[in-house]
Amino acid sequence: MTIFAKLHVGFFLAAAVFPSPSLAADAVKTKTVEVQVDTIATGLEHPWAVEVLPDGSYLVTERPGRLRIIRDGKLSAPIAGVPKVSARGQGGLMDVALAPDFATSRKIFLTAAIRAKGGSGTEAFSATLSKEGTRLDDVNSIFAMKRFTGGNIQYGSRIAFAKDGSLFISIGDRGDRDRSQDWKDDAGSIIHINADGSIPDDNPFKDGAKALPEIWSKGHRNAQGIAFDAADGKLYTVEHGARGGDEINDIEPGKNYGWPIITYGRDYSGAEIGEGTAKEGLEQPLYYWDPSIAPGALVIYRGKMFPEWDGNFLVAALKFQLLSRLQRDDGGAFVAEERLFDGSYGRMRDVVVAPDGALLILTDEDDGALLRVSRAPADNG
Repeated sequence: MTIFAKLHVGFFLAAAVFPSPSLAADAVKTKTVEVQVDTIATGLEHPWAVEVLPDGSYLVTERPGRLRIIRDGKLSAPIAGVPKVSARGQGGLMDVALAPDFATSRKIFLTAAIRAKGGSGTEAFSATLSKEGTRLDDVNSIFAMKRFTGGNIQYGSRIAFAKDGSLFISIGDRGDRDRSQDWKDDAGSIIHINADGSIPDDNPFKDGAKALPEIWSKGHRNAQGIAFDAADGKLYTVEHGARGGDEINDIEPGKNYGWPIITYGRDYSGAEIGEGTAKEGLEQPLYYWDPSIAPGALVIYRGKMFPEWDGNFLVAALKFQLLSRLQRDDGGAFVAEERLFDGSYGRMRDVVVAPDGALLILTDEDDGALLRVSRAPADNG
């Protein structure tokens, strides 16, 4: 599968030439390179996702239901027209993604927890961002979970684009683990839809006989990172386990990734979950963490700024407040992990690659921040 994905390249190249001014800057040594961490903006309430706009400003979601633009280090007023979200527990406004043709269409996509009959669930919307960036027009629901339920946890939910403009969206199990093995339930799945919400022709269950037609894969607990690798077009997720068992998975159509039948974690009570760590017909993770790091987002680095990190998996982590940098060998096996910024900036919710190869990181706090991680200037002294 070829991809576009959330790599922020192509028509955004001009945006990286004039990065926003920094409120503060830190120099941090890693195992391979010294980096500079600039605080671009603060004052965000539990920010969840960030995108780079063509003019170099940033589009950011806040979980309580606000969408803002950060320009020159300043937060805009909330953008009008955002759907009303269920901002309870882990729910609220979550991911934002720019359409591949955003430069001409101004089209964006959002995911959110929405309250309706029966409780709440994950829903996805398309919309058009006005030219002045003050409102959303043409807001349309393109997907909603078939069954809304009580509880306010484990909604997913990230978006990744295929090259044809179709969307892959992660949907959490909503705290009801058995739903992840019900193929007639969207919970605990990766779904694949076209930009208008219709079902793509290559979906494995398009006829709806065995599973809902939008389902691409099942057996997921709560994937909050989903990304394509630009080098090989493969789709990957990073998923929350319970107490242990956070996973990286290589996502293939029609496959079952095991939750809750197999897992490398335990229940929060300490009790065992399921039938062990492996079972025939169920997929194994490529990598797992025990104890959990609580992964919030994933990107596979293919930028120009850090050639030392080419092909590395970068995972934003909430619990341990760090960025996990994972290296793989030529066969694709994970062979080393470096934990960056451990506890220095707070809970890390999102990580994306900017057009110039710098990293953008959001911290999920009451007073959340947008950070920019770039190569530290060479010391010519």
